[in-house]
Amino acid sequence: MRSIFLSDIHLGTRACQAERLLDFLRHFAAENVFLIGDIVDFWAMRRSIVWTTAQNTFVQKILRRARHGERVVFIPGNHDEALRDYLGIAFGDIEVVGEYAHTLADGRRFLLLHGDEFDQITRYHRWVAVLGDVMYDLLVRLNSIVSLVRRRFGMTCYWSLAGYAKRRVKTAMQFIFDFEDTARRAARQRGFDGIVCGHIHNAVIRETDGTIYVNCGDWVDSCTAIVEHLDGRLELIAWGSQEAVAAITRTGVAECA
Repeated sequence: MRSIFLSDIHLGTRACQAERLLDFLRHFAAENVFLIGDIVDFWAMRRSIVWTTAQNTFVQKILRRARHGERVVFIPGNHDEALRDYLGIAFGDIEVVGEYAHTLADGRRFLLLHGDEFDQITRYHRWVAVLGDVMYDLLVRLNSIVSLVRRRFGMTCYWSLAGYAKRRVKTAMQFIFDFEDTARRAARQRGFDGIVCGHIHNAVIRETDGTIYVNCGDWVDSCTAIVEHLDGRLELIAWGSQEAVAAITRTGVAECA
């Protein structure tokens, strides 16, 4: 791959799917790795810290990739906003920037940023955002019980209770559509062909009125990433889904775990 785009990993939390992320990274190398916010969850870590061996291995792997020549760019989000105090500084060959203009192999220009800039709740009603974060964490904890039951019945591919609830709540869906429209409009006004962001944990690649909206999703519920192929084509990969497993198995790269 030419580029990998990751967001909303939420290191430091029980919900972080670090094992799945490591498995994904074992199958994909790239010239560029873009970490588009909420990589570390300082909000949740104020309540409690869960730092697993897999999470530590992920950090080591990213640092190793940067040392070995892959370009790694880190764009802080709202959950790791403390790192916005260090914009323009490199940590272990990892660049920390507020936003980034990336040109695809086919010449299209994309604006890269986390996306909390487009979220009125996060910007102006922080206490509501924090409360929502606590409730979201509760759903994720319940999801571990659901996953255990599913495995008992032989269903091995990942399914998210929080993600299912989000898709079923009408107000949540309207928030997502409003977020997309705002992000797409911002990219168009600044002369970009599209935008790549995260924040709302809803992975998608969608073109409207000639502007492409791309969201990386997350590594809490959906375990998704965006990759850029060598020809500039963008692809959404849901790691662990039935479709991803089938595609990888056909190519002989891996088998379903």
